Amino acid sequence: MIKDSEERSLTREVEAVQIPSGDRIELPALTKVHITQQLGGSYTVMTPYGLARIQGADADALGPDLVEEKSKEIEQEATPMKTLGEGGEPDEEAIWQQLKNVYDPEIPVNIVDLGLVYSMSVEPNDSGRHRVIVQMTLTAPGCGMGPAIAEDAKSKVILVPGVDEAEVNLTWEPAWDQNMISEEGRMILGLA
Repeated sequence: MIKDSEERSLTREVEAVQIPSGDRIELPALTKVHITQQLGGSYTVMTPYGLARIQGADADALGPDLVEEKSKEIEQEATPMKTLGEGGEPDEEAIWQQLKNVYDPEIPVNIVDLGLVYSMSVEPNDSGRHRVIVQMTLTAPGCGMGPAIAEDAKSKVILVPGVDEAEVNLTWEPAWDQNMISEEGRMILGLA
C-alpha cells in the first residue's frame, strides 16, 4: 500500500493526462512526483507541472512495489464476473459495479456514488450481443477530464460478458450538485 503523498522519481518517461485540462503530457524519467490518489486502477500524482493522472498500465514507472500491487489487483479483477443475465443480456449489476471502478482523478469517490451517472441502459445490437448506453455528467461543465473519465467508463463497461459496445455520453441536464452524492460518497468526503 502506498503512503499518502510519498515522493517518488519516475523510472522512465511516461504519458500522463494533465488535470484538470485533460491534455496529454509526457513526464520525463526521473521526474519527482507525489502520489495523491490511487483509485480505479490509475494514479493521481502531483508533478512539478501540476496534477496528472498516470494509468495503471504504467505503474512500473512509479516503482516496482506498485507493479506488485497492480498484479494483485489484476488477479482480483480476473475473478470471473457473472456470465449473462436473463435472456442472454449482460448482468446489469456487473455493469454498475464496473462503473463504480471509475473515479474522477481529483475526488476519492467513484462516479456512481458521486451521482455523476444519470442512467444506464442495455440494448440488443445487430450482432446478437448488447450495447450499453450510459448518460453521465461531471462535477463542473468546464472539466477537461470529461473525455478521459468517459473513456475510462467505456473501457470498464465493455469488459462485462455480453457487452459488445459501450457508449458514454456527457450531459449537463440536470446540472450536478452535491445533493446527488450517495450516502456512502458523503461519508468518504466527510459530508455526512
